[in-house]
Amino acid sequence: MALRHKNYDQSIQTFIMMVVDIIAILLHFRRLFGSCALFTIMFALTSCAAIYLDTDFTVDQELQNNIIDQSSDLFVEIEPLFLSDEIKLLLDDVIDPYDSEFKRVEKIQDVLYGEDYLGIIYSDQKTHTAVEAFLAREGNCLSVMNLYVAMARYLGVDANFQTVAVRPNWDRRGDLLVLSQHINATGRLNGQRRYVADFTPEISLQQLTSSILTDSEARALYFNNLGVEALISGDYEVALKYLKNSLFLDSEQSITWNNIGTTYNRLENSEYAEYSYQRSFNLDKRNATAVNNLAKFYRRSGDPILAQQYEKAIERFNNKNPYYHFAIGRLAFADKNLPRARMAFARALKLKEEEPGFYLALARVHLALGDVEEARRLAESAQRLIALNEEIYMPSSQKVRIINTNVIFRDASPGVSIKMSR
Repeated sequence: MALRHKNYDQSIQTFIMMVVDIIAILLHFRRLFGSCALFTIMFALTSCAAIYLDTDFTVDQELQNNIIDQSSDLFVEIEPLFLSDEIKLLLDDVIDPYDSEFKRVEKIQDVLYGEDYLGIIYSDQKTHTAVEAFLAREGNCLSVMNLYVAMARYLGVDANFQTVAVRPNWDRRGDLLVLSQHINATGRLNGQRRYVADFTPEISLQQLTSSILTDSEARALYFNNLGVEALISGDYEVALKYLKNSLFLDSEQSITWNNIGTTYNRLENSEYAEYSYQRSFNLDKRNATAVNNLAKFYRRSGDPILAQQYEKAIERFNNKNPYYHFAIGRLAFADKNLPRARMAFARALKLKEEEPGFYLALARVHLALGDVEEARRLAESAQRLIALNEEIYMPSSQKVRIINTNVIFRDASPGVSIKMSR
């Protein structure tokens, strides 16, 4: 076999890096916008499958009343859907009285994202009210949907919040791992066709599972987010106030129980932490977050037998979850543990072959190991998969679509999650 020139291998490696980087940017675009709304504090990746675990949990109403120890909303002065006169004047100037409902929906998109108007961009630093998002010209999905829903309703367009189950994504925040999930807006046009308005471009990706929220539930999620933001910053007492208010508004929100459990854990209130984690799993048997947090809780509390029971349940669950293996691979790659990263990414790919991000992750590992040919093969496989599913994986400027409600809308579990990594 003829010897190849050294520059040939270098050129291939450069090509692979270009292919991987470009696709990774596109997927990062998808990840950045597709996982930005609600927060939860978490130890494991979520899935639609239930976790089979007999906890013998029963609701302790007295203890629960001690946790949710308020009889009214303590933050009535905070109105996420309030619109200032400045916003109303802008809308009155843009909208023609004879515009159809769909035309109004389109114009709201122009106002929010158009360069000639607000040009809102994504930021995960803080959850905003409608007015705050308007002034900041940035926000996460919940922030922007606060502004969208408020604008739509002011213009007489039906609009509601909607949680959507999408691919999970993790972000490390100190000694916490944050799992973000998604929220958008939906409504009916002329009482018939339903539309979805989204901050993220790839709406089709989010049409897998969804659940429409009441305004009270959406308000509860707003305070859940504020609580998690305070928790991340280490302000536990403030976090507790926001999370309690969230539970007062919606006492059956599993992710908020999990988050307040972590807050109590940080405050060394073992009784309330354990109850909150148990209540979280009791409300949602798919909540791997709560089970994993309980396993850590019992391990640290000196109960290894009970901890092992929960650990085995999570192990069984995670072994079948491709995104768990993907998360393990990302952490291993960041730590430069290439053999472990390769094993984890390969396992993720075996469990779900239609996820281009898995091919790209494995390609990066092989490239780091010097296996240029395998890296190129994997990168090209990802490229082909993206091309076959262009509407899902490629960014688009289209943020409103009319959808087939018979196909898309099914129940889902909302939330953003934080996992302690130590």
